[in-house]
Amino acid sequence: MRRILLGAAMAAMLAAGGGAPAFAQGNPFQPLVHVNDSAVTRYELDQRIRFLQILRAPDADRASAEQALIDDRLRLFAARQMGIAASDEQIDAGLAEFAGRANLGVEEFTRALAQAGVERQTFHDFIAAGVVWREVVRQRIVPQISVSDAEVDQEMQRLIETPRITHVALSELIIPAPPGQEAQAMGLAESLVQSVRSEADFAAAARRHSVTPSAENSGRLPWMPLENLPPSLRPIILSMKHGQISQPLTVEGAVVLFYLRDSRGSLRPGAREQVLDYVRFRLSSTAEANRIAALSDTCADLFVHARGLPPEQIQRQTLSQGQIPSAEAIRLAVLDDNETSVVSQGGVAELLMLCKRQPALLAGGGQEAPVPVTAEGEEAAAPDPDAPPDREEMRNQIFSRKVGQAADNYLAELRANAIIRRP
Repeated sequence: MRRILLGAAMAAMLAAGGGAPAFAQGNPFQPLVHVNDSAVTRYELDQRIRFLQILRAPDADRASAEQALIDDRLRLFAARQMGIAASDEQIDAGLAEFAGRANLGVEEFTRALAQAGVERQTFHDFIAAGVVWREVVRQRIVPQISVSDAEVDQEMQRLIETPRITHVALSELIIPAPPGQEAQAMGLAESLVQSVRSEADFAAAARRHSVTPSAENSGRLPWMPLENLPPSLRPIILSMKHGQISQPLTVEGAVVLFYLRDSRGSLRPGAREQVLDYVRFRLSSTAEANRIAALSDTCADLFVHARGLPPEQIQRQTLSQGQIPSAEAIRLAVLDDNETSVVSQGGVAELLMLCKRQPALLAGGGQEAPVPVTAEGEEAAAPDPDAPPDREEMRNQIFSRKVGQAADNYLAELRANAIIRRP
């Protein structure tokens, strides 16, 4: 989505013409804020604001832009403390990667920036701060991050138990953008993104600005299957929360906004089915069973107390709910992992401990089947959408999330310890 919006933003900027922005009055190189041993100047702030506006960033206001520059100074400070510097090759690669999001080369991208009054150095400094920060994170934070199997299990279970969106209720607002008026249409759309706070706000805006027949119905579209939407639009809608307006999307001759009123979903087939891993331990008395239960924190502990006993006295099984005898299934139904139940029957005591309860989809290993490939190298069939997630892919997602959170925490620590003052 960011690639789409960046491309749209650059197109709108070029359509708007090459007029440079009018910067704030006063000495452009006047320091506005000192961060440790460096300063942020008025000119840098004006440049960063314009740069963010070109990118259609949601945080292009003056206060957010200033905070972003302060944070960049802190990132560079941390890099210097660790002896990290960005090489020309790293920066060039970063410039090319960022410009490529708009389907432009570096020179084409920087020329477009220059037409809008943004110097190449502003783009260079923005990329350089990101390059050295990634290396700081790689050296300082990444080695401290790990993801346990239990975290993977928990995240996979949460994902499987979360309904997948199958139908959505959208409202639309389509602003005409004839040749030469693309920038004005995008500006109106952006102002609506900032001002719309409710469905009623969106409805009023749709009645006033939208040029499609749905405007007469406040932009409201009927419930529709998610698969009816264009493939490029589905991830954008899936990333939205109920009551949220989309970022502006450009199509030929128009700028489009969507509002997600509601959604419906369903679980993967088999997601409600459970597989239970449990231990049945038969003992001579209820008192002995209760004693062992009190001393055992896990199923493995039970086998320590079963040493020397006939193997038929203790059994560990992994069965689907439908395969478990009803009497045992009822007792297991109220247990959480590593909890026990003791009952007396026929002169002996039976101890049940639930080792693990998990969806049947995960019990099979959670691996997606490989996609068949024909002799010509073409995919014979698409991956099964009902298949559970891949464990390693899920581990990588959790790892990236934890690294991001740790990096944000470290930046906050740098901010708290920095000497930040204004002249």
